[in-house]
Amino acid sequence: MRVKGVIFDLDGTLVDSMWMWKQIDVEFLGRYGLEVPKDLERVIEGMSFSETAVYFKERFQLPMTLDEIKSTWNQMALDKYSNEVKLKPGADEFLQYLSQNGVAMGIATSNSRQLVDAVTKALHIQGYFGSITTACEVKAGKPAPDIYYKVSEDLKVKPDSCVVFEDVPAGILAGKRAGMKVYAVEDEFSKDLKNEKLKLADGYIKDYREIIQEWVQQGGVCYA
Repeated sequence: MRVKGVIFDLDGTLVDSMWMWKQIDVEFLGRYGLEVPKDLERVIEGMSFSETAVYFKERFQLPMTLDEIKSTWNQMALDKYSNEVKLKPGADEFLQYLSQNGVAMGIATSNSRQLVDAVTKALHIQGYFGSITTACEVKAGKPAPDIYYKVSEDLKVKPDSCVVFEDVPAGILAGKRAGMKVYAVEDEFSKDLKNEKLKLADGYIKDYREIIQEWVQQGGVCYA
């Protein structure tokens, strides 16, 4: 079947940015004399930006409004997204390849609108995407499939003609529940989850050039 749409998660999948959020968690909670719990990363995996703010406020009893929490995170992350975050290996070539072959592209992210706009602008990749959607714009964050349904609808591509790229189990599950083929992307942040990712996903890559090679060998933009 020909692939008509490709949908990317953002952090840890399309861009190498997960290292930054670990630092921000430490610094943010440290302001209140708190340490980062060992289970935090896994618990908030897939949550939207707003859902994560609600979780932080309730779990850590923060003396801030939800808007203040989100604004603080945006301020802490904005400079790094604008100047330090880079594309994952082979991503630039893959985006060009998809564009040249007429494949519709979208982003389905749990990040904030301000930060996704900042990083896609800084990396000069905004023009590739027919839909850039945040989990705050749908009813439920990952692992619910809502955001993938929304992006495929925006792209006017049926879910079974879409391929998803994700870096964590919650995102992989969201893509699978939407009826899409999902490739797991290697990321240092989720290296401890590799076996789980391998079990859930339809494929696993370290570099997007692997997909270009695979699809070219199969005769074009397609999957077996």
